[in-house]
Order: sequence, then structure tokens, then C-alpha cells
Amino acid sequence: MNLEYFIAKRLFFKRSHKGKKSEPATKIAIIGISVGLAVMLIAWAVVMGFRQEVRKKMIGINSNIQITSYYSNYTYEMNPMNVSDSLLDALRSVPGVGHVQRLFTKPGMIKTESDFQTVVFKGADSDFDKEFLAKNLVQGVFPNYDKPSNEVLISEYLSKLLKLRLRDSFLVYFIKGESVSVRKLKISGIYNTHFSEFDKYFLVTDARHVKHLNGWSENQAAGVEIFVKDMDHFNQVEEDVYAKMAKLADINDDAFYMRNLYEMNPDLFSWLHLLDMNVWLILILMICVSGFNIISGLLILILENTNLIGMLKAMGANNISIRKIFFYLSTFLIGKGLFWGNIIGLGCCMIQNFFHVIHLNPTTYYVDFVPIELDLTYILLVNVGTVLISLMVVLLPTALISHINPVKAIKFD
Repeated sequence: MNLEYFIAKRLFFKRSHKGKKSEPATKIAIIGISVGLAVMLIAWAVVMGFRQEVRKKMIGINSNIQITSYYSNYTYEMNPMNVSDSLLDALRSVPGVGHVQRLFTKPGMIKTESDFQTVVFKGADSDFDKEFLAKNLVQGVFPNYDKPSNEVLISEYLSKLLKLRLRDSFLVYFIKGESVSVRKLKISGIYNTHFSEFDKYFLVTDARHVKHLNGWSENQAAGVEIFVKDMDHFNQVEEDVYAKMAKLADINDDAFYMRNLYEMNPDLFSWLHLLDMNVWLILILMICVSGFNIISGLLILILENTNLIGMLKAMGANNISIRKIFFYLSTFLIGKGLFWGNIIGLGCCMIQNFFHVIHLNPTTYYVDFVPIELDLTYILLVNVGTVLISLMVVLLPTALISHINPVKAIKFD
């Protein structure tokens, strides 16, 4: 039998006598570990949830990689580039590329009986990836653009602003130079992405309208949008796409401009980076709080068991053996704290994930509830890291044992 483990077990599970300070001290240590671990799990799950939700929205709206003509400006009235089927096939052949589609944009102005609003029309053709917008529909259906259509998809924000409802028709004015073109469009569906930068300005229409208004040929478009299969390999895919486009530019004597979603939305990803920094600050603070609670709890246990330490030393036990007792005792405290910390942290995450108890203002946070992303690897890393750091902290108070004189310890009260 392991003597040190046996003594530690008796110390941990025995009933505390009246007047003993060890019971509240151990409870405080356990509570400190539990709360610290729960906060760390919740904080990281929330930040990862925000990152995943915002990235999904950005990918659904803007794609991962955007290629345009080198001579395009930064407005939505872009210079055209030749986007042939062979170019699309070449990009689709790049390992890691999930979807490729042509990009069409055209600024315009909606005019109703009582209001008008400047908007941007995003052209969609038969290759357009409609999965994201279809999931965010609140009314109607996504228009069918396999054949020419005057139906459009409008945001819930714009429909309320312009007092438009499903199946309503409205006039749109497009200006090019000194000429004005007018189109009458009909609302087929209403979407809400909770992404205000997109919802306030964008409508989805038939790409044929954009091409006709701009006077583009069949193979011309504002650019190309590329979606990556796995964002974990994004950097490699981006490099491969860049190499492919550079080769095509040399062959065709053309110039392209390529941007990724991080370059297109720097402010948004700076905000996410700031959230990451806050999480690391929370992790450090919680580790410090947990460590302080462990040290204080263990010091009280050592002081209350000074007589026992003196008796063990008098009977021949060395410092290492006695420190093992309190090391085992600390593992019991840490284990119980981890158990309740996981129950509290993961329980709160599960409740929020399934029932969306805490709501947010989507105008500010891009989502209407606090998103949760649970990752088994992270959960294990947090638990293992908490155990290792806690055990390292334990070494500090147990060093006091080597300075205890057995004669004085037996008389200690």
C-alpha cells in the first residue's frame, strides 16, 4: 500500500472537527478552481463561437478570396475582366478550393412612392452559391436565375426602410455617364444575415442585368470569388491560387488584383483579435486566482496538520515523503475542482448553445445571441493545463514542510 496516498486520502475525506479551519479553506480552494475553469471554458467557447459565426457570414457574403482586374477602383463600379470557363476550371483544379463563381456588382437607386435609397446589386447566375443566403431567408424563396428573371432578394432592413413587402415591385435607376437606365424588379425573397454592412446596401439580382447595364460581353465580369474547403489550409490555398493566377497573367499578358477576406475586412478581424486578447487576459487572471486559492488552502492544511508532520518526522519520515502526502492531497482538491468546473462551464455552454438564453444586438455584434463553439481538443487542453499549473503551484507551500522542526511541531497547537 502507498502510505503517502493512504494518509492523504484520510486527511481529505475525514470529517473536520469543530473549530478547524481546513474545511472552509479546502472549499474555497475547490470553488476557486471550479469557477476559474468554468470561466475559462465559457470565455473561450464564446470567442470561438463569435469567430466561427462571423467568419461564416463573411465567407457567405464576400468569399475567402476575391480576384478583380488590376485597374479596378475600390467602388462597386468595377472594370471588367475576362472570366472564361477555362479560367474557372483552372481555379477549381487548385487543391483545397471548394467553389468558384463570377463576381458581379452594380450600384443603383431604389425609388418607391415615398422613399428612395442607394443600394448595390450583387449579380447571381446559375453558378452562384446561394446556400448562405437561402439559410438566412425570413420570407419567400431564392430566385431561380437559370433563366432571365426580374426577381430580386432584398434584406429585411431595406424592406422595412422602404416599406416593401414580399411580391412587391419597385423601380431601380442605374446611372452610367450621362445616361439613366430603369428596371422594374419584383421581390422574391427577404433575407436577414444580421450583418449590417451587407444588409443595409446589398440586393441580389440576375447577373444578366448587371452585364447588360455595363455593356459587358458574355465572358466578362467584375471578378472571381473563391471559397476554400477548409480554412485550416487557407494560407496554402491562397498561395496556390496566387501562383496559378500569376502564371495565367504571364500567358495572357494581363494583370490581376487578389485580396483575401482578412484584407477586405480589416476592422472586423481587428475586433476579433481584440476579443482573443481579452480571452488570454481572462485565462491568466483565472489561473492566478485558482493558484492563489490552492496555495492559501494548502498552507492552512499544512499549519493545521503541523502536529502530524512532526510525528511523521519523529517516526523517520523524510521531507519528500511528507511532501508527497500534501501533493496527493492537492490532487484531490484539484480533481474535485475540475469536476465541478467542467459541470458548470460545459453546462452553461450547452444551455446557451441549445436555448439561446443570452441575446445580443445584431447591429453591434453581427449575431442575435451569444454563439458557442465547443471543441474537445480545447476542453482537454484547458483541463490538462489547469492540472499542470496547479500542481506546479503546489510545490511552493509544500516547501514549508522541510523547515518544520519535529520537536516544535509535536508541541504546536
